[in-house]
Amino acid sequence: MKIMGNGVFVSVIILFFFQLNGNVKCQTSTVVNVGALFTFDSVIGRVAKVAIEAAVADVNADPRILKGTKLNFIIEDTNCSVFMGSMSAFQLLERDVVAVIGPQSSSVAHMISFIANGLQVPLISFAATDATLSALQFPFFLRTTLSDSHQMAAMADVIDYYDWHEVVAVFVDDDHGRNGISLLDSQLAKRTSKLSHKLALPHGANASVISDLLDRSREMGVRVYVVHVNPDSGLEIFSMAKQLQMMTSDYVWLATDWLSTHLDSSPTVDPNLLQTLQGVVGLRQHTPASSMKKAFYTRWRGLQKNGRVSSSLNAYGLYAYDTVWTVARGIDEFLKEHGNLTFSFSKRLPNMNDSTVQLEKLKIFDGGRILVNKLLETNFTGLTGQVGFDSNRNLVNSSYDIINIDQASIHRIGYWSHYSGLSVVPPEKLTREQQIMSRVDQKLNNATWPGGKTEKPRGWVIASSEKPLRVGVPNRVSFPDFVTEDQDTHEVKGYCIDVFNAALNLIPYEVPYKFQVFGDGRLNPDYDELVKMVSDDVIDAAIGDITIVTNRTRFADFTQPYAANGLVIVVPIKNMKSSAWVYLKPFTAEMWCVTAVFFLLIGVVIWILEHRINDDFRGSPRRQVITMLLFSFSTLFKTNQEDTVSTLGRMVMMVWLFLLMVITSSYTASLTSILTVQQLSSPITGIDSLITSNQPIGLPGGSFVHKYLTDSLNIYEGRLVSLEDTDDYARALQRGPDDGGVAAIVDELPYIEEFLSQHTDFGIAGHMFTKSGWGFAFKKGSPLAVDMSTAILRLSENGDLQKINEKWFCRTGCLLRKGRRSEPNQLHLVSFWGLFLLCAIFTITCLLIFLFRMVRQYVQYKRKRRQLLAISSSDQTPHSTSGLSRVVYNFFDFIDEKEEAIKKMFKPSINPHPPTNDEIR
Repeated sequence: MKIMGNGVFVSVIILFFFQLNGNVKCQTSTVVNVGALFTFDSVIGRVAKVAIEAAVADVNADPRILKGTKLNFIIEDTNCSVFMGSMSAFQLLERDVVAVIGPQSSSVAHMISFIANGLQVPLISFAATDATLSALQFPFFLRTTLSDSHQMAAMADVIDYYDWHEVVAVFVDDDHGRNGISLLDSQLAKRTSKLSHKLALPHGANASVISDLLDRSREMGVRVYVVHVNPDSGLEIFSMAKQLQMMTSDYVWLATDWLSTHLDSSPTVDPNLLQTLQGVVGLRQHTPASSMKKAFYTRWRGLQKNGRVSSSLNAYGLYAYDTVWTVARGIDEFLKEHGNLTFSFSKRLPNMNDSTVQLEKLKIFDGGRILVNKLLETNFTGLTGQVGFDSNRNLVNSSYDIINIDQASIHRIGYWSHYSGLSVVPPEKLTREQQIMSRVDQKLNNATWPGGKTEKPRGWVIASSEKPLRVGVPNRVSFPDFVTEDQDTHEVKGYCIDVFNAALNLIPYEVPYKFQVFGDGRLNPDYDELVKMVSDDVIDAAIGDITIVTNRTRFADFTQPYAANGLVIVVPIKNMKSSAWVYLKPFTAEMWCVTAVFFLLIGVVIWILEHRINDDFRGSPRRQVITMLLFSFSTLFKTNQEDTVSTLGRMVMMVWLFLLMVITSSYTASLTSILTVQQLSSPITGIDSLITSNQPIGLPGGSFVHKYLTDSLNIYEGRLVSLEDTDDYARALQRGPDDGGVAAIVDELPYIEEFLSQHTDFGIAGHMFTKSGWGFAFKKGSPLAVDMSTAILRLSENGDLQKINEKWFCRTGCLLRKGRRSEPNQLHLVSFWGLFLLCAIFTITCLLIFLFRMVRQYVQYKRKRRQLLAISSSDQTPHSTSGLSRVVYNFFDFIDEKEEAIKKMFKPSINPHPPTNDEIR
């Protein structure tokens, strides 16, 4: 039992913080006095008393230990009081005890530990679980039960296993309660959970206090409760919770080991009590099954039949029994090495003749430190399993049963140990590999929860019919299709409302809500103020066309964006159809020049390739020049009268026609776009020109745009003009900056798309220069924000989000809401250089092949003519070879000849006429 102490006795304890010295007294080794402190009339005390007496009898009857020395146990009642516990401790220490078993209460243990330090008497507790008692401040304190440090780690693992993130703690406001809950808070923080509320009960709280505290906690929304109290008074909490309808399926109740201690101690458990505890999950200190433990349980039942004990055996009784054996073994080892137990008197202690506490009779146990070391070295197997201590003077093994109360009985659904975590296999049976896997793969059997449901409760409730979710919505003046309040029916409707309702329908639980309109209906409300109202607990959520920006995320958690948006610039536009030179716009100057060069190049190359064999490319020089210039241009309109005959010519034409097809189709598409797309008439063509200009800028009232332009873009505030609705937008842009209007308007893309669908005289300049989205705002840490985000993703995936959009913005057929371009999309040379390069390479290759053939034919022609000259008459006098210029001239003259004439020269004749010298040349 964990009790509340009285601090008035602190002044007495301070008397022991001095240097003790004095005479020496030796205790006979045939009888060794050992003390015990606990509350007799308590759940733990009633079992512990019988267990200690049974252990003392077993020790004194065992000849293998202490070798004839008997343990004399002196038991004192602490009466649930720190004051009385301290007085009882003095009474024990007057009687030369070498060790004290107990106390049961953590509060009493804190006080008596100071006394134990001063008199160097070991203090071994089987029931004080407060982890702070293991501090170096109390070197004489040993714990033979499980520490709350492990118990709260087990509880945190259970909470994490079921994925609950917020917990309410109910505890008694004493050392045991406060320190235990503080440990739970630390353990939860390691697992991304938190202790959201602490319900501290005064010691001995009555039903009225408990009921009032629980009733107020229902408004918090968190439904996971951890109860950490003492076994004697904790059941009152569940009784009050039952009366307050808090043991229903919405709630989760978790209990530390106090509940299992109470239930295990009851010979017969009231079925009505178990019905009240339906669905509670708790911890029980795990003790491995053994023949020794089974025999002791049989022995205990015999004591019950004989009327010597009224309570059933609980885990603390087992730990009390093992504690006696631990002390006996430590004393046995001490006597083996040192023989006698000596005490020293101190003359510096004051004489208190008028008090029953004779301080001058108190003595220091000279072997206290040695005995502590002997106790820490103890290692044996007891009723609770292996008994041994770690460096913090706690038991080396810490494990718990996870129990669940269902159908008026207690069920074990798993185990927890400090080295394996949660598992369905007893910790002592886990192999090394299983221990490692258990830490990674935590498991518990199915549990039944309050209300009899097997489905895991959510652990929180956002709203109820009595207290619905307060949802703030902006009452927009402009763009009412997004969200607004009908002035006649006061109905809140719009695109954003439909998205909210659709997402809410996908959440697997009911969320009652009511709308609270924000705004006077004359001006657009301040959205920053609306989001801040969520943080200030004025409302629970804010929905609507709320842009997710950094400063707003400091006040609330936002859902997944349900609409992508960003800032764009709107300016007036003009029509470019009337331009006389618009047909030149599709190509840049470089593109026009390169295209013209290729027209000439193709004409020249085709003339060269066709001139010798095609009569269409022969004739007078004037006719040939005209043919050369017009041939490639005529292919553009498919009006050319000349046909290509040579293979090389046809190959060049094939590549040229492909290039021509690509160029003409691209030109046609670009010209069509230029003739139909409207152009911007404002000097503001994008965000850069917007910043550098000094002209006024329009923006929506109540939006974050004002803060963004002034703070992020450093635009002078005097340039900004607040506009309230679409009519204001249109009038301000039409009037322009010279007539009291604005040069441009900056607003979010969804609004602008809606605006442009109704006003065709304006367009978007440049590109969207910020990217964000619309989301719903909830309180920080609200699990509803996560569930709504999941629902929005499902709406997007199944197409319902698009259907809602079409419902509101495609009533008369969806318009293509395209951004207007600031200038024609001209075709640049860079887009076609690959095709031009391919055509040039292919054309030049064909030309080179033709020239190579011509050179080869010319050489053959010259050789043939010289052979004919050799058989001519001998009276002809040869002339000297002409110069290089003459050879080149003759070569071009050869090329100019028709190929048919050249071939005739190579045919044999009947009366050959020898060639003249000029012909040879």
